[in-house]
Amino acid sequence: MKMANFNQISRDETIFHGFPGMEEGTRLAGYSALIQDHDLKVPMPDHLCAIGTKHKKFNLDGWRIFTPRHAPADTLYGHLIFALKYEGIDLAVLNALFQKIDYREIRGIVLAEPTGGYSRRLWFLWEWLREKQLDIEDARTGNFIALINSKLQYEGKSYPSKRHRVRNNLPGTRNFCPLIRKTEKLELFIGKRLSEKAIENVGRTHPDLLNRAAAFLLLKDSKASYMIEGETPPHSRIERWGRIIGEAGQRKLRIPELEYLQQIVIPDDRFIEPGLRKEGGFVGQHDRSSGMPMPDHISARPEDLWILMPGLIETYELLCQDDFDAVLTATLIAFGFVFIHPFEDGNGRIHRYLFHHVLAEKGFVPKGLTFPVSAVILERIEEYRRALEHFSKPRLDLIEWRATEKNNVAVLNETIDLYRYFDATKHAEFFFECVEETVNKTLPEEVAYQRKYDLLNEFIKNYVGMPDQLVDLLIRFLAQNNGKLSKRGRAKEFEKLTDNEIQAIERKFAEIFG
Repeated sequence: MKMANFNQISRDETIFHGFPGMEEGTRLAGYSALIQDHDLKVPMPDHLCAIGTKHKKFNLDGWRIFTPRHAPADTLYGHLIFALKYEGIDLAVLNALFQKIDYREIRGIVLAEPTGGYSRRLWFLWEWLREKQLDIEDARTGNFIALINSKLQYEGKSYPSKRHRVRNNLPGTRNFCPLIRKTEKLELFIGKRLSEKAIENVGRTHPDLLNRAAAFLLLKDSKASYMIEGETPPHSRIERWGRIIGEAGQRKLRIPELEYLQQIVIPDDRFIEPGLRKEGGFVGQHDRSSGMPMPDHISARPEDLWILMPGLIETYELLCQDDFDAVLTATLIAFGFVFIHPFEDGNGRIHRYLFHHVLAEKGFVPKGLTFPVSAVILERIEEYRRALEHFSKPRLDLIEWRATEKNNVAVLNETIDLYRYFDATKHAEFFFECVEETVNKTLPEEVAYQRKYDLLNEFIKNYVGMPDQLVDLLIRFLAQNNGKLSKRGRAKEFEKLTDNEIQAIERKFAEIFG
């Protein structure tokens, strides 16, 4: 079980998988050492560890530098213990490692320390990931220990494994289990209790006012979701998708339900094959001269969809049954869906629908109220793209593919693990930012607008006795032109208004809307 010597990282000589080097004498530890020593083909973790030369811990460009006294034994088990203790569980790295090493190495670790906490965790993880049993008798002594360290990562509901005397608290199943690290940013967001704040705000709002705000936000979110895709569909399609968003959380998530949603998004399926893909897929461009694919993201292989999608659904059901945070659940399910990209078309809009669905099902969103996350995402479109690229870019170099006759992509190597085991921390932080903005800004602003609208509506009706439809049009014209009625409006729709009447309405608009 002896590993090769540490790869020393020199500022002048070595760069480890894209991370800048540190001072001479710094040594890899934990997952970085395992990746380097076993040449593991995995996306690089966001944070890696090394042992520095100073007696002070610090962070540097994605590295956590530990002191010499933290240095693990230069063995497979030494680096695995260090990784589990300080870095948490990385299923992608462990899965790749377990496929590379001889199973007898893990068996030897367990037999050497049959009651050890870390050896039992590794024993469980090897059998869970490999779907095989080692030739070891069931553990009979020792307290049950949690698999995930809740100080490092967010845990799911705990299920005891008597064989290992381990409590499996992974937030997912073998076929779909992204993980989220505990960060200061996420802990602050969770501590703000945004769901309670949203429900409290709704409780103070008159139902009629709330219904009108919700109706507007439905359309706003539906339109924004199409705009993110670069589409401008007719208003009827926007309204139709808005109604579907309004039903989020009312029906259980199943593959047929997702296929139904695709039919709503893509009503004309003459040019696509509806349902789960039967061919490869990618997001990106085609070369203008040759038509060759230029992928920014490569979808999961079609033959893997029948494992990944049931895995995603099963994980969704598990997380909805326990108290796993609603925003974190929505992150795992919605981003997991769009990374798998199970359909030929419509994935992006369904991905954003899933935010609504999970938040509604978990009770985060007050009943009858739409959470306009797509509208907020549209305002943060560059951050959104960076969040998507954070997953996709590191995986492109790990996927072997060729162009097909249809200028699509055909994946040539095994890639299923790229989509079922990933770190969703960055995506959770981004989505929490969107949720906070929705709770603290978007929803209150829309309710406030409806209140101001009612005041101006009442003033105009009492002042000039105008029909409801015309009053609504006048207020929209004023809102679109900074409180002033345009020359076109004066000359056409509102030619019968006098200058004094227009000035009085404009003054009232300024008084109410500010």
